[in-house]
Amino acid sequence: MNAQKPAMFAPALIGGILAGILSGAPFFNCFCCLWIIGGAILAAYFFSKDSPVALGAGDGAILGILTGIIAAVIESIISIPFTAINNAFFRRIMESFSEFAEEMPSGWEAWIEKGTSGFSAPLFMLGLFVSVVVFSFLGSLGGIIGISLFKKKLPSN
Repeated sequence: MNAQKPAMFAPALIGGILAGILSGAPFFNCFCCLWIIGGAILAAYFFSKDSPVALGAGDGAILGILTGIIAAVIESIISIPFTAINNAFFRRIMESFSEFAEEMPSGWEAWIEKGTSGFSAPLFMLGLFVSVVVFSFLGSLGGIIGISLFKKKLPSN
């Protein structure tokens, strides 16, 4: 990275917090992937606005990955209070599914009850890890798109 480039953390923090809140909030989380890409594009806008030099796709990808990691952490924290609501929703879906399914595995009710009983630290960590991987990929995509949209044009000689 060039020493003249501004710090990436502040734009990534802004885009990551916004994307994480929208991805973790009920009813808004159905556009989760879109929020992550949009948050990285927003971070790229703020990053390129403060940059005196031209930025490349690699800068956008790094910025997007950082934005995705921040969004994954925020989304995981935001979703903790909604665990009970999400579990009840999942239980209703599985009960409706069982009415129409020919063969359900034996003991599926116990598995659902055990899996939706409340907060589980190992499941939280697994979900956070999966979110970090997926959000980083989507963030890098959004960062590359954002840098290509907002990069400064080099003066022609």
